[in-house]
Amino acid sequence: MAKEAREQWSGNWGFLMSLAGSAIGLGNIWKFPYITGVYGGGAFVLLYLGCIALVGLPITICELTLGRASGKNPIAAYATLAAPRSTWTEAIAGLLLLTGAVLITFEHYGVGFLTIILGLFALWKGWRFIGFICGVLPPFLILAYYGVVGGWTIIYIIRALSGQLNFAAPEDAIAAFSTLESPQGRYCLYAIAGQLGFMVLCGAVVWAGVKKGIERWSKILMPMLFALVAILILRGISLPDAARGLKFFLYPDFSKLNAEAFLVALGHAFFTLSLGMGITIVYGSYLKKDTDIVRSSLQLIGLDTLIAMMAGVAIFPVVFAMGFEPAAGPGLTFHILPTAFNLLPGGLGAMWNTMFFLALAIAALTSGVSLLEVVVSAILDSSDMRRHHAVLLSVAAISLVGMVVAVSVSNWEHVPGVDALFMHIFSFSGASMFDFLDQISSNWLLPLSGFVSAVFVGWVWGIDKAMAEIREGAGSELDESAIVLLAGLHRDERYRRGGIFHLSPAILFGIFVRLVTPILVLVTFLNAIGVIKLV
Repeated sequence: MAKEAREQWSGNWGFLMSLAGSAIGLGNIWKFPYITGVYGGGAFVLLYLGCIALVGLPITICELTLGRASGKNPIAAYATLAAPRSTWTEAIAGLLLLTGAVLITFEHYGVGFLTIILGLFALWKGWRFIGFICGVLPPFLILAYYGVVGGWTIIYIIRALSGQLNFAAPEDAIAAFSTLESPQGRYCLYAIAGQLGFMVLCGAVVWAGVKKGIERWSKILMPMLFALVAILILRGISLPDAARGLKFFLYPDFSKLNAEAFLVALGHAFFTLSLGMGITIVYGSYLKKDTDIVRSSLQLIGLDTLIAMMAGVAIFPVVFAMGFEPAAGPGLTFHILPTAFNLLPGGLGAMWNTMFFLALAIAALTSGVSLLEVVVSAILDSSDMRRHHAVLLSVAAISLVGMVVAVSVSNWEHVPGVDALFMHIFSFSGASMFDFLDQISSNWLLPLSGFVSAVFVGWVWGIDKAMAEIREGAGSELDESAIVLLAGLHRDERYRRGGIFHLSPAILFGIFVRLVTPILVLVTFLNAIGVIKLV
């Protein structure tokens, strides 16, 4: 059977909407607004943008470049652009083997033996195995639990439309949410049905392909998301005492900026752009050669930050105007906000709740589609399987894990014995399967994947080859003086400068990718897993 031809984006707008859809997810709607308010408002936003420049932008450019240059998924991208096995793969494998031996010495037998197995595979398969661990495994695991939350948004849209979110107090909302967070009886079926429904929607979009599926729906859903949030903003800021919410979110309090705020901003900058998940590599593999990767990366960062800021302006005026205090995560999204929207003056609580959870579902769906596409792309590139069959296989495998997660969000009650197994292997004492997958993905795999991307481009494939690929769409402006470019004088011959020591974007990119970005990602990773403690 002949392999299907690799698709490409029809144009820059479709690509940008698809890439923005992958980055703009649930974290933009609830996490960014909350951490911004907690860590200094406008001051934190400035810190966050600095972290985007230090880590987010360089790795985004790296991953898009790897994808376009190879035209492959993460597994094949690394193996295509470098020798399958090299000194670097042997060094990584050796480090894993040494780490495993040390862990066993300190009686961490489970994770020690697992690390040694990973080291042996890295030694055997080289970059292909590293590409799997760093580019395909993370989206598989993330979608297994992300799909559960996506299912909740679908269930809450149905509840809003049927008038089941008319809560008089957060306690009522907490009781309603507990039927999904700690499901019993028939509510286990509801939680599983929500997760399966979300996965079916993701599969339906990916089934149609890159142009007719992902790109077409991104062009529809992303403008719809912005419109819904804009309407919620207008309602929120019209409320009495809305200024308290805006002050909480936007007032610059530089006294709250500390090492913890920096690490939070750095971690969120990494997570919110979908870095380390293989998405940017796969979406880059569908790019035409004339696409300006640098400009697209800057536009992505702008859109991602814009929707996060809009979400904060929409949410906190409502929360404070209704007399509630902000809370993080599900506490804000599924406890406080449904109650606040229900109590808005003028009634229509069902409408406002429907609009909010529809926006949340759109954000979840576009991110879920991009995660699924990575797994599907890996199957298509490594076999002669047709897209439809690859989608069915991927959805089935992820849903199987997701169904277990759906009934194990708050505890291990429905999967007895699994917690003891994970504790034995990983020394993990988390509260649930959901927590386990979240910690493994967010604290381990994503930072390591971003680190590998930067190191591969900076030291293995080479900055010179990466820049040659980037210049195909960006032109020669990347070699001009960065200061002259910012001043808009790069077309004036009097200000053009040459020479090896002038500070051009290309030189800055090389410095950051080879030195600054890997070090910062490594520090974030070591702090997240507890090897070092900066806060």
